[in-house]
Amino acid sequence: MTDIVITEEDFRRFREFFYRKTGILFEDSKRYFVDKRLVERMIASGYASFNHYFTFMRFQASGAELQALTNIMTVNETYFFREEYHFKCLVQSILPELTQTKPPGSLIRIWSIPSSSGEEPYSIALYLTEYWSGIDHWDVELISSDIDTDIIHRARQGKYSPRAIQYVPPDLLQTHFVPTADGEYQISDDMRQAVEFTRVNLNEPTDTRSYRGFDVIFCRNLLIYFDDFSRRQAAGVFFDALNPGAFICLGHSESMSRISAMFKVRKFPEAIVYQKPEKR
Repeated sequence: MTDIVITEEDFRRFREFFYRKTGILFEDSKRYFVDKRLVERMIASGYASFNHYFTFMRFQASGAELQALTNIMTVNETYFFREEYHFKCLVQSILPELTQTKPPGSLIRIWSIPSSSGEEPYSIALYLTEYWSGIDHWDVELISSDIDTDIIHRARQGKYSPRAIQYVPPDLLQTHFVPTADGEYQISDDMRQAVEFTRVNLNEPTDTRSYRGFDVIFCRNLLIYFDDFSRRQAAGVFFDALNPGAFICLGHSESMSRISAMFKVRKFPEAIVYQKPEKR
């Protein structure tokens, strides 16, 4: 079983299949990464032949093996307060503008995707709690989604290494985290209850069609793994998910202007973000 070989043709067949399913395209430079994880799942499933495994994985009625394979093929490396300027922009510019046109006390909906292991959505929750003066006057719903079911489970647990929380201010660390016996830190129950985690594949319309009525979307450092076609598809999903006048934040190396003309650029003092135009 340890002598399993993934051929060039095997790699290309899998790459095309995975791209169709997820929108993620593996470059040739990722060949070793892909082969290693394919072999890992083949051994776990009891298959020595790629063709037999590939057939099993594609046509398994439950879809469990495809999900297991997706979980180990996606990258989940992040930390609290990453690209913090977006969180500052949220509380200092975006929310003050949005609340000017909403009835007092109405619902504000925020979507963070991908959730990874929870650092981004919990950072949003911390920022809203600690730095937004309107938190006591507005109802906020914070939803965070990922394609990886294992990582969603970790996010719900809310346990983090010292590296993951290294940029959390000491006062927030003391207030909202509890040291654990194994040297990690668990975020408070209040913060965990503030985020609803869901499994979503952006490339699957049946997953995304119910995601509507959002005021802010954080989708940072995901679209860099997509090709141009998949990025345009994702932009369409986000456009449909947002209310008119709502905002989306992308990663520092991503630009909605190069993906879609549907959004307009907004330059706030803290960050550049993108806005769905108001209805006319």
